[in-house]
Amino acid sequence: MEQYRTRPPQYRPRRGGRPSLPPQATRGGVGAPRRPAVVRRPAPPQPQAARRFPNPRLTGLGGGLFCGALMFALGSLDALLFGASLTVYGVLFLPVCVLTAVWIRRGDLVTAPVVVPIAFAVGLLPVADSSGGLGGRLMGLVTALATQAGWLYGGTLIAGLIASVRKVRLMARRAAARRRPV
Repeated sequence: MEQYRTRPPQYRPRRGGRPSLPPQATRGGVGAPRRPAVVRRPAPPQPQAARRFPNPRLTGLGGGLFCGALMFALGSLDALLFGASLTVYGVLFLPVCVLTAVWIRRGDLVTAPVVVPIAFAVGLLPVADSSGGLGGRLMGLVTALATQAGWLYGGTLIAGLIASVRKVRLMARRAAARRRPV
């Protein structure tokens, strides 16, 4: 106990063995440590449309799986609701091409125009004419691919254009970053 009498009362150790702070520091007086003020800036306002849409980034494989699964689901839905209308299927194919090309991540942009025709063929399975077993289904698939080539080429062209524009913008940004003085 004598060791505490030689020290000032404000620096006596607490129960845990650590000394307490001087009274000025606990009350915010002279010599109290100050924390820097945190400046919070408001976030820049986002357009209303940008907040509503998701912004996923799909790998090449993920984009192919997304596009193929969505086209198969839309083909099945088309077969149930519209009696396997190939025109409805073709119209539904175009927005899927746009979404696939927009959601593919930057490093895998070249895969966007490759996966959409494959997904078109996968989605045609429930829509194509299927009379006569496996041979009839295969013949219906080939016939549907031949007769709906306009939708197939159009969707592939859309995906290719979007991917190309994104790639050119990415290359321009990288070139501008290299030219910028440090």
